[in-house]
Amino acid sequence: MLLSVKNLKKSFDNNLILDDISFDVNKGEVIAILGRSGCGKSTLLRCINGLEQIDSGEIFLNDSLITDPGTSYRQWSETRKKIGMVFQSYDLFPHMTVLENIVLGPVKVEKRSKEEAEKEALKLLERVGLSDKKSAYPRQLSGGQKQRAAICRALCMNPDIILFDEVTAALDPEMVREVLDVIKDVIDQGLTMLIVTHEMAFAEKVADKIIFMENGNIVETNTPDKFFSSPDTVEVKRFLNLSDNFEI
Repeated sequence: MLLSVKNLKKSFDNNLILDDISFDVNKGEVIAILGRSGCGKSTLLRCINGLEQIDSGEIFLNDSLITDPGTSYRQWSETRKKIGMVFQSYDLFPHMTVLENIVLGPVKVEKRSKEEAEKEALKLLERVGLSDKKSAYPRQLSGGQKQRAAICRALCMNPDIILFDEVTAALDPEMVREVLDVIKDVIDQGLTMLIVTHEMAFAEKVADKIIFMENGNIVETNTPDKFFSSPDTVEVKRFLNLSDNFEI
């Protein structure tokens, strides 16, 4: 088991956001997390990556507990080397070039040589079609290009698992496909992923498992075929009826 989430709870100002969440992720598995806006999907990813402190429960990575209340900032920094995350808002440093953004983590956090990190970064940029943008600044890129650069940044850390948080939500429709194609290419390399998305057709195509959340709970976990053709719960049936017009 690569990742195990057990009885996770999280509240903000007495508002319960995650209510007793439990699931496991096997190595090489791709899990799509679906649900309406506000159901807790993004908060779940932020808890897994240590960006939000949990109220109770446990998260294990490679059988090691990573949510001990006594975990220090330094320990979380070590853990985040293994848990990559790509955000909806890109979060690239505006004063750095694309290449500088990508190699910052490997050089500063992993203490790899700049030459080694740049060599790997250039290979990743070539894979996602951004070789000619290595010296560009984020302001000179389209939304789709920024997101592809952010994906390269996460991959350059060689994480055990990568979390995608609505990475196409801020993109114009014509840019969505180019980013989804990059994610599909990464999936084909065998990387373990948790993908929060509203792109139903994409989730159906790439996921090994679908987790559906509503009101901070996991309502249904199923294979893509069964989830989209004959779901087990009324909540999912209602969700899919509402989502039909938004499929890509």
